[in-house]
Amino acid sequence: MYSQPNFSVGHQPSLKPLSGASLSNIRLVATDMDGTLTTRGKFSATLLQALEDVAVAGMKVLIVTGRSAGWMSGLSNLLPIVGAIAENGGLFYPSGHDQPVSLTPILDLEAHRQSLAVAFAELKTKFPQIQESADNRFRITDWTFDVAALSPSELEILSHLCQDMGWGFTYSNVQCHIKPQGQDKAVGLLQVLREYFPEFSPEQVLTVGDSPNDESLFNQDYFSISVGVANVLKYANQLKHQPTYMTRAAEGEGFCELCSYLLPTG
Repeated sequence: MYSQPNFSVGHQPSLKPLSGASLSNIRLVATDMDGTLTTRGKFSATLLQALEDVAVAGMKVLIVTGRSAGWMSGLSNLLPIVGAIAENGGLFYPSGHDQPVSLTPILDLEAHRQSLAVAFAELKTKFPQIQESADNRFRITDWTFDVAALSPSELEILSHLCQDMGWGFTYSNVQCHIKPQGQDKAVGLLQVLREYFPEFSPEQVLTVGDSPNDESLFNQDYFSISVGVANVLKYANQLKHQPTYMTRAAEGEGFCELCSYLLPTG
């Protein structure tokens, strides 16, 4: 059971309770998936109903996840959402479309995958315990391995090693990602908003997340209103950019809490 956070002295001043947010202008919610929509790794019936209620109310939900192309090609059409950005900004799957939109141009896919495999093999010489993620075979733009029990200091070393090899690096509560430099959730989301949802101003977009690979979604230079579900506190000391508001509940229950503030009352 995740204890409710204390918003008093001792926590980052930017982590304000969601109850104080003004959300009446929000028209599009861009949200992470694992640890934000899921609860203990699953979608709950309550979460699915909340997504449906938000859609019926006229708001759009867009998933922005580190999960693979293989995962999101299906989920983008099965959930009541307008689409999904996969692989931390690498690809966009508009709902109702069979083919993804590439957000990170890759001229030679086979050579790209081989280069990622070489980078992973190099990391494995220094961290032999790391294991390729089960869904890595379904990826296009990045390469993933399980975050397992890697410590913050080890993750920092892995990040520097990737940078030295010319790659970017990020991690979530599930996986570590070797990725093209400059590929992140904010960059991909901003491109999708410009090209597919130009009717929405930045003030009408709310971003949601829970872990370090969501950090760019918390950057107020891009998104003025962001929300962290309560489990984001686990990474509070590791995030340069903090969410504007935080829910009291963790994981998918926190997202449902957010939806209760977004939906009209009465």
